[in-house]
Amino acid sequence: MTSDLNRREFLLTSAALAAAAQAPTQAPARGGARVAKGSVILFQGDSITDAGRNRDSSDANAAGALGNGYPLLVAAAVLAADAGRDLKFYNRGISGNKVPDLQQRWTADTINLKPDVLSILIGVNDFWHKLDHGYNGTVQDYEQQYTALLQQTREALPQVRLIVLEPFVLRTGAVDARWFPEFDQRRAAAAKVAAHARATFVPLQSIFNQRARTAPPAYWAADGVHPTPAGHAVIAEHWRRAANL
Repeated sequence: MTSDLNRREFLLTSAALAAAAQAPTQAPARGGARVAKGSVILFQGDSITDAGRNRDSSDANAAGALGNGYPLLVAAAVLAADAGRDLKFYNRGISGNKVPDLQQRWTADTINLKPDVLSILIGVNDFWHKLDHGYNGTVQDYEQQYTALLQQTREALPQVRLIVLEPFVLRTGAVDARWFPEFDQRRAAAAKVAAHARATFVPLQSIFNQRARTAPPAYWAADGVHPTPAGHAVIAEHWRRAANL
């Protein structure tokens, strides 16, 4: 039984990574069924998702509460195109977060909001803080904690639609040779977690690698981690395709 499970997980992970590898030449297919009227869409993650949001505002669809990044771009475009569908967008990303930080606030900031669509982008700090903040979490820790987080989510919200965004970096600014190969191992772990949770996986690394052929890496992420407005627009575009919104 154990060998069968390991083989199944290997095949799922391989499929997810194969899909990521194809992203530079193929536009990601749109996600499943159209999001239902009145749905709650929640963005979770670290500073890339936070994007300077006003944490004192908890209202759905409030510009300040959505920040200045891809959650705002997604919500603005979808709300303009589907004015009669009563969709509610929330952003609960917090700058500096790692998976253990998400675990500590998951009930209040995710489960209690009862999202119909839950998007998560997490993983950069799980490695970056090892370089600069004394964190010692391993790739295995990241995978196990992330898997447990999504398992908890599935148990509490059986019908939730999960979208896992691949953590990504571009080789500029803060991103140097120290990041590799471990950061690539964490990307692979995120793909495996997504496959295990039956989540839609958005292969951002290969998407941005392709964009870096058309403009320098700093055009998309000035410090190699945090997207510029152009970078956020790329994430928003591919997020909408994945969510079919």
